[in-house]
Amino acid sequence: MARITTGLSPFTDAAEIAEDHDLTGRTVVITGAATGIGIETARALAAAGAEVTIAVRNREAGEKAAAEINGDIGSERVKVGALDLSDLASVAGFVSAWGDAPLNVLINNAGVMACPQTYTADDLEMQIGTNHFGHFLLGVGLTRALMNGSEEGRSARLVSLSSGGHRRGGINWDDVHYRTRPYDKWESYGQSKTANALFAVGYHKRFADLGITANSVMPGGIMTPLQRHMAREEMIALGWMNAEGVVREGFKTPAQGASTSVWAAIGPELEGVGGLYLENLAEAVPFDPADPYQGVMPHALDPESAERLWALSEDTTGVKL
Repeated sequence: MARITTGLSPFTDAAEIAEDHDLTGRTVVITGAATGIGIETARALAAAGAEVTIAVRNREAGEKAAAEINGDIGSERVKVGALDLSDLASVAGFVSAWGDAPLNVLINNAGVMACPQTYTADDLEMQIGTNHFGHFLLGVGLTRALMNGSEEGRSARLVSLSSGGHRRGGINWDDVHYRTRPYDKWESYGQSKTANALFAVGYHKRFADLGITANSVMPGGIMTPLQRHMAREEMIALGWMNAEGVVREGFKTPAQGASTSVWAAIGPELEGVGGLYLENLAEAVPFDPADPYQGVMPHALDPESAERLWALSEDTTGVKL
């Protein structure tokens, strides 16, 4: 099958992706959408007519973001829901509050990156606990709502934000939560981002026939609050910026970083298509060491790993389908 692509520049703004769509009456939930690429994803979809729920831990920040977007578009289309992905009880509470109301798009956007070794309310390592297990429970819990949001000829969609960080490695099945091995914040981040991609593979396999498709997204390099745990000196050492704080060429603005998420949510090229890893407004190419800033590694799309992760996730969250 031919590689799916929009043919657009990777630096296209999210608003441009959504502007020709009429999303009136469509419902969208976006996690972590108070800042960064999340708020730009919400802004683009709401401007096109969607009813957007920003699901956030910090309600005050969420209300501020919703007010900003609603003011910009001149309509009260954005509202806020309370959700702490590092607490499975909070996730269950959000799912219960939503109920079976039709949901057309779920965008698992929130994330934590390169944090010190800490654990969630459920004693899960913070990065995979938040980035994957919290989103797993949310996605599975909202399956009925997504089924109710699918229509003849138009599937509901789950969008799982991954990262080029998945290239740092797969999942350490023997010690996912760093109980016995030394903690490495970047290895941990890579493991969680691999899990985000595998979740889309597993979810699509289970629910495509019920009218829900799922894809993962690499948004690109963007300076956002995701870097909150990183010192400036570390970002300089990684080559993300120079000593004067000028960001490396190739980084995107938050609005550009949100474009692939928006495309995954509404792009006609992706109707009925799932289990893919998307980046730069296209289906990703296989990773090539000669071009290390793009591409997807096989371990992030491996069906057997996706099944193993699904079983682990059911055991961890206590939710089985």
